[in-house]
Amino acid sequence: MISVSVNNEAKQCANDQPLKGLLGTWGFDDEKVAVAVNEEFVPRSQYSAFTLSDGDRVDVLAPVQGG
Repeated sequence: MISVSVNNEAKQCANDQPLKGLLGTWGFDDEKVAVAVNEEFVPRSQYSAFTLSDGDRVDVLAPVQGG
């Protein structure tokens, strides 16, 4: 298990679980969010292969509607 920060909240996860699965576990729809890990955006096409490391900082951003 590793420790990561998700939107400034500490989370524990398996070190070999892809980002795509983690987003679902954390309650995010991976089709409707943008993700940055350590301040670098991860392309959606890489969510299935991208894994996190201990201490990573994950920012999950959802689109905001309004006008």
